[in-house]
Amino acid sequence: RCHDGDIDRAAEALTRAARKRIHVFIATSDLHLEQKLRIDRATCVERVRSAVQRARGYAADVEFSAEDATRSDLDFLCRVVLVAIAEGATTINLPDTVGYTTPAEYAALFRAVRDRVPEAEKVVLSAHCHDDLGLAVANSLAAIEAGAGQVECTVNGIGERAGNAALEEIVMAGRTRPQVLSFRCRVNPREIMRTSRLLSHEIGVFPQPNKAIVGRNAFAHEAGIHQHGVLQNGLTYEIIAPETVGAGGSSIVLGKHSGRHALERRYRELGYEPDANAIEQLYQAFTALADKKRQILDEDLLTLLHDGFHRAPEVYNLTQLRVTCGTETATAEVRIAGPGFNERSATASGNGPIAAAFAAVGEAVGRTIEVLDLSVQSVTPGRDSLGRVLLQVRIDGKSLSGHGASTDIVEAGARALVHALNKADHADGLETAALSSSYYWGV
Repeated sequence: RCHDGDIDRAAEALTRAARKRIHVFIATSDLHLEQKLRIDRATCVERVRSAVQRARGYAADVEFSAEDATRSDLDFLCRVVLVAIAEGATTINLPDTVGYTTPAEYAALFRAVRDRVPEAEKVVLSAHCHDDLGLAVANSLAAIEAGAGQVECTVNGIGERAGNAALEEIVMAGRTRPQVLSFRCRVNPREIMRTSRLLSHEIGVFPQPNKAIVGRNAFAHEAGIHQHGVLQNGLTYEIIAPETVGAGGSSIVLGKHSGRHALERRYRELGYEPDANAIEQLYQAFTALADKKRQILDEDLLTLLHDGFHRAPEVYNLTQLRVTCGTETATAEVRIAGPGFNERSATASGNGPIAAAFAAVGEAVGRTIEVLDLSVQSVTPGRDSLGRVLLQVRIDGKSLSGHGASTDIVEAGARALVHALNKADHADGLETAALSSSYYWGV
């Protein structure tokens, strides 16, 4: 701010800096002057004059920002810019503080300042754009083309409200379209993805999946036509090579829009060589499954391949679960319908509600169950969130996996175990090692 105390404190922090810069700002729109600062234009000009002078006393490099420049009166804005330059500012920033402007308007603003303030040619003009209308990057690029020599932007586009202009998008726009965008910068694009992930992990905020350049789906292809094209030549549907920004490569996401070429490629990557007839059969089973699941995993593909192109039938069904627990052992009562019996009940105790539920299920179905691994994931947010249990067990010597979901984590665990039991029952009549392996990976 254009306050002496702020400037003095900033100067203290720069005592040992190799390249000192002090950045001062004040709003120049009438809305901000009247409603926020409660000062008139003349007072604003004097504060700019005093602040830039004071900052120059500490550093040769001083940036001045006219907050809310895009909603400021142009004549007054140019007057303030002229004063800041006269007092020694070396960079003049014209922020679109509330993401209000459009590319054409923003470019016109920069041209107008350059035309009306000839001294602006001696300093660096800077752009600072917010994304309230989704135009931050477009506005920044327009400013560059209109003479801006600096762009203030952020990794992943993080920032106040809807965020700021995304660094990675500006950098890659210039590298991808040099014939249209004439600017150059020294950012190493191969560090973009790694930097994005580092920031995300540090602040706990991740880009939306479809975020340009750094989003999880930025180089993912699901549509069959797109997948076929990318498999032939990446340039068909990728204007940026994933490796350019440090991404591992293109991702072929198998879903209901995927085609035979993508399915065959994935099977070959998994080490299988299905012939044309097998691929056709697999594709029919694959599309049926894809209508029920948004994304098909490798485990699904292995199951389709090994169990005759069908998922394990549900021969066991959990119809009731009751658990009692306190400070000592827990007790669970289950009722299960299964092959050869209509319904069967069992009660068992264990060291905790999940252990008790598992013991009761094992007793009800009469099978030996050993839990190898269990993990819990939150599927939806909130106190009443849906929990998902992923389970690896050994049933009568076979290593199997199962999953179940419920708002009650004990019930989710019991359903995961029943899911594994269904696969075990289906596997009893099949004796290939490959089938056993595919079940271990899970569905």
